[in-house]
Amino acid sequence: MTETPAQTPAAPGRTRRLRSALRPPVWWPLPACALLGAACGISYGLLTPKSYEATGYAMTVAATKTTDPVAALGYAQSYGRLATGDATLGYAQGAAGEPLRKLRGHVRAETSPDSPMIAVTGTASRPRQAAEIADAVVEALIVSGGHVSKDTGVKLIQFTHAVAPNDPASPSVPLSAAVGGSAGGLVGGLLLLVRRRPEEHPAQAPAQVPGPAHEAESLMPEEREPAR
Repeated sequence: MTETPAQTPAAPGRTRRLRSALRPPVWWPLPACALLGAACGISYGLLTPKSYEATGYAMTVAATKTTDPVAALGYAQSYGRLATGDATLGYAQGAAGEPLRKLRGHVRAETSPDSPMIAVTGTASRPRQAAEIADAVVEALIVSGGHVSKDTGVKLIQFTHAVAPNDPASPSVPLSAAVGGSAGGLVGGLLLLVRRRPEEHPAQAPAQVPGPAHEAESLMPEEREPAR
């Protein structure tokens, strides 16, 4: 009767090598996070509506010959804060073509401590509308400043009109993808730095209890008992 040879089990070393080959590399978070960030950047660039920005400039000047030029510089900071106030925007909403509630989020003003210039920037989904918003707020600011110019000694003039931009201010899809991929790669690198690796501790040999023979060997020659 012929006996079927028993199947030899796989060697433990071969199994470990197979598991090591199937295990992902330790640096896998870096490309994974970079790809995820790039995908998020592309989605942001595609889904975010385009917005355009246009900037108009107003300048504070002395209304009379006796007005100190430093006063015009100081009033420029005050008028810059008033440019986004409800009183100015309420007067500008008719020319801007937007209600006051919506106009608040589409206007910003910037000033410099070294210049009497006031920059008013309008934001809209169309280039021409962005320029109209900026010019409307500048004109409203000039009218408001003219009402109190006799008291302050300072008046505002329009330095330049806003020009409709050709390119949107919102980031493009390639730029969003690059920023998202860079941010994802940075996060993946940080994960690699803080990731803990299991430490292998060598097996400690069990402590040996000294027996009589070991005790005798550990004694000095003069301490040993003479053989009888």
